[in-house]
Amino acid sequence: MKSLFVLAVGTALGFYVAHRVNQTPAGREFFTGLDSRLSLFRDSVVGGYRAREAELRDRD
Repeated sequence: MKSLFVLAVGTALGFYVAHRVNQTPAGREFFTGLDSRLSLFRDSVVGGYRAREAELRDRD
């Protein structure tokens, strides 16, 4: 139960800090860059998954 409380407090603090950082120009730039890198990563994972799925489907 204690670890669930610590997780909830840590999550709330993380959101608060991210919100405060995002209010600054440097913070906004950081989060914009982070978003673009995460989008590239997501697109790579999805592309790899679809390619592997196509390979497996063609084997049958």
